[in-house]
Amino acid sequence: NSLRGADPYIFSTDTLPSDLRFLPPLANGLLGWRAYSNIMHMGGVYNGEGGDCHRADIPCPLAVKVETEEPAEHTYSLDTHTGIFTHTLSTASVTATQSLYSHRYYSNMMVMEVMLVRQATSVEPITVKLVSSFTPQSKDIVFTSGPDYKGGRHIQGQTTTAEFPGGSCPTVHLIWIPIPPSLTLLPEQSQARWGFILIVANSLGSAEATYDEALNLMATGNLRLSHEKAWKELWLQSTLEVTGSERLGKALIGCMFYLLSAFPSIHDTSRSFGGVSPGGLSNGGDGQDYWGHVFWDQDIWMYPGIALFYPRLARAVLEYRVKTRDGAKDNAQKQGYKGLKFPWESAVSGREVCPEDIYGQQEIHINGDVTLAFQHYLYLSEDLSMFKEGLGSEVIYGVADYWVSRVTWNPEDQKYHLLGVMPPDEYYYNVNNSVYTNTVAKLSLQFAVELAELLQHPAPKEWKEVAENIKIPFDQELQYHPEFDGYVKGQPVKQADTVMLGYPLGLPMSQEVRRNDLQIYEPITDPQGPAMTWGMFAISWLELGEAEKAQRLLEKCFKNIQGPFQVWSESSDGSGAVNFLTGMGGFLQAVLFGYTGFRSKECLAFSPLLPNDISELCIRGVNYLGHEMDWLLRREEVCIILREHGIRAGSAKPCDLQVVLKASGTKIPLTPGQPVTFPREAGCVCKLASTSFCWPL
Repeated sequence: NSLRGADPYIFSTDTLPSDLRFLPPLANGLLGWRAYSNIMHMGGVYNGEGGDCHRADIPCPLAVKVETEEPAEHTYSLDTHTGIFTHTLSTASVTATQSLYSHRYYSNMMVMEVMLVRQATSVEPITVKLVSSFTPQSKDIVFTSGPDYKGGRHIQGQTTTAEFPGGSCPTVHLIWIPIPPSLTLLPEQSQARWGFILIVANSLGSAEATYDEALNLMATGNLRLSHEKAWKELWLQSTLEVTGSERLGKALIGCMFYLLSAFPSIHDTSRSFGGVSPGGLSNGGDGQDYWGHVFWDQDIWMYPGIALFYPRLARAVLEYRVKTRDGAKDNAQKQGYKGLKFPWESAVSGREVCPEDIYGQQEIHINGDVTLAFQHYLYLSEDLSMFKEGLGSEVIYGVADYWVSRVTWNPEDQKYHLLGVMPPDEYYYNVNNSVYTNTVAKLSLQFAVELAELLQHPAPKEWKEVAENIKIPFDQELQYHPEFDGYVKGQPVKQADTVMLGYPLGLPMSQEVRRNDLQIYEPITDPQGPAMTWGMFAISWLELGEAEKAQRLLEKCFKNIQGPFQVWSESSDGSGAVNFLTGMGGFLQAVLFGYTGFRSKECLAFSPLLPNDISELCIRGVNYLGHEMDWLLRREEVCIILREHGIRAGSAKPCDLQVVLKASGTKIPLTPGQPVTFPREAGCVCKLASTSFCWPL
């Protein structure tokens, strides 16, 4: 870490970006803030009814810049090992260091630390200014001052407007150590440090208890240590390292860091997670970054890269959807259908909060996107408790009931049709039989039948009937999938849509058709479209064995990474949503599921393929059936190290794992701590399988 730029986890610069939107977001799954901003947000705290609902602005007392009297050299550094943003000012007489972080373990807590170190031998007092832009007001919350608490200022307030008529308005309490206008290093001091804490909570009791904890941590010197320890523990469970491309390595670290920042602590048992929005918690106020709403972005784009490492965080996403099922039921009823209709834009209740009605009415693929996340979770973990006690089955069955009531039987082609929809490609609306929508509906109906069998729940025969007979548009002559009925080849496309049939949907098709879909849609996809698109193209080309084509498309993503803190923009010109986690999620998937070929159902299949400029890919912490593993992929061989035998969810004892090589049928058992190395079989899918294929019923 001594050489700046040598550690790929540390993003450093001498000058801040001119566009302040690209300052680093500091978040912990509950609180989110962009460094120096006088506004922050809290998960689940929205203001406004229906389409006016947005993340409520909360004033941030840590909106402080340090200034010195004499000229200073500046360094700004984000250490993603620890999630700490540091501003260092060096003058002839003093080095001042300001550190800012959202505490990774105590999610109601944010911290600012300032350290002054005397450089010269003088004995003069040295003063630095703390310039604050904080005002204790918000356009969304009416705050009143409460009595000070143990030296901390206290304000409290409630949002002004509930998400829906009769809904509740959340309360917010802030307690913080007041920040003086300046700090002074006394003549006899060679150095000194100060700590300032901010607590944001939904109740006074919770705010005071966390403030007490923070004071105790400060007194024992454990405030920063407890935060750093929590980040270290997180990184131990998910490390991605590439040999051959520094730029790719740094981009992957940035993606993983910002995505993890949007999720709760792995120790959080509150079940209060409010979902992940496209711009994360640091963004999403009125009129920007999609108002902080939760879209399919969470379930399709961000979730898979997290679920591969963290079953607990994956489950938090599913629990968020389970919590919103009453709102989803209300949406379906309003549309005149049965079951559950998840909102295109979701906040707390699950009622539709999209400002424009047409998306909520027509972009119904969201339902299948939600159930796909549940399906992936079951295949990776075999944890049926999520579906039984966790009520996930209600989501799966409710969505199946919706599809059955939403389809129309067409006697001409003897198929079920989905009429009047908007596909993921939002350039088109009111179309019939969007190929993506119909395919994802088919998958969620098939999964409902499969789950019902596992849980010994009687499944309505219509689920299977519709799944088997829903129309999947296909052009026999040109051997490709038109995006929807009446789509004319060559019409422009906004983003990845039909190309997602192969991955993540896994619709069976020949290599010729897969190739045709890619070649037809790639040249007509909007180059200014959202950032996640090219990751999907890349995965498909990798599946076809075309690593260099995949790499060329993945390269396009680098235009969306805005330096120096690796913050993504939605569009390559820097416009659109900022800290665009959706794009990061798509990019991560290209590496985690593209280069590796990981696919899970009865086993974890893998078919690695690396592009020419990457000689080695190391993925540590892959979690399959409760086992943690480290993978080392080289051009000619694969090495797997099982860390220890995991206990599969719902099972009392560990299950053994073995690698099965497809070409030879060779079975290699995995033993904890013993590396297993074998040749990469070109174009061949190998698999990692439990020696007992039974589901833990």
